Amino acid sequence: MIIQPMQPTADTRNGLAPLTHLGVIAVQGEEAAKFLHSQLSQDFVLVAPDEARLAAFCSPKGRMQASFVGLRWTDGQVLLVCARDLLAPTLKRLSMFVMRAKAKLRDATADFQLLGALGPSAATLLDGEPAPWHRREVAGGVAVALYPADGQPRALLVLPAQAAPPDAPALPLADWQLSEVRSGVVLVTQPLFEALVPQMLNYESVGGVSFKKGCYPGQEVVARSQFRGTLKRRAYVVHADAELAAGQEVFQASDAEQPTGTVVQAAANPAGGWDAVVSVQIAAAEANDLHAGSATGPALQLQPLPYALLADV
Repeated sequence: MIIQPMQPTADTRNGLAPLTHLGVIAVQGEEAAKFLHSQLSQDFVLVAPDEARLAAFCSPKGRMQASFVGLRWTDGQVLLVCARDLLAPTLKRLSMFVMRAKAKLRDATADFQLLGALGPSAATLLDGEPAPWHRREVAGGVAVALYPADGQPRALLVLPAQAAPPDAPALPLADWQLSEVRSGVVLVTQPLFEALVPQMLNYESVGGVSFKKGCYPGQEVVARSQFRGTLKRRAYVVHADAELAAGQEVFQASDAEQPTGTVVQAAANPAGGWDAVVSVQIAAAEANDLHAGSATGPALQLQPLPYALLADV
């Protein structure tokens, strides 16, 4: 039976939260966008002024080594917001491919404030509730519309380090992390390094993959997964009565030996238990008998996915 957990009250789901678990890679130079276009799963050359990008950085085997919210900051400078625990190794790997491109990469985390806006605070920053990945300039910075959670608008706010943030209630980081899970859109963290191809996190359905752009590392594997019907895993939102953690294995009750997937992000729900995004085999999800840690571990109750999946072609 599917159980819909209670949600935090509306007044606890409004405000700004400092996103200390994220960092910023700055890519500077006249070929910054062209360089990223050749390395990441999304189009950075044709990005419109009012757009941001969700993108994956993959190994040659199509496995995600990192993912980003990418946005133009100034002419010739693109910012990549990513998980801080993967920033240093990702910066090193990306820098290896610069070669003759007119682009320089650096860790720019100290130069910026990253804030998560939820509820009415997000709607105010975005001047409404635009589609995900809409980019809007705000006083001194940029606000990016993210996928909503439980009907609540969400935004990523990027400001210079010394800028005064907008006047808004303080939002606990735990509330923001729960909204990340409930949105069903996950940035890759260290426990997921090279574990998943983008479609295993539904990236093709949430604007994280372009199938029209040129080659990038892993592109052949990603395209084959999409067009040849070889994808066997998807991301799902679940609820459990016990604590969950990224990297935890997921099992089907009928198979105690072989895990069917992994927890990719989890957060405590103030109403009780934990919510999580899991990437599991489609057949196991359809059987709807998933457990965390072992085949007899805490039951995972599937929740409605908060967005439509792109149909296979």
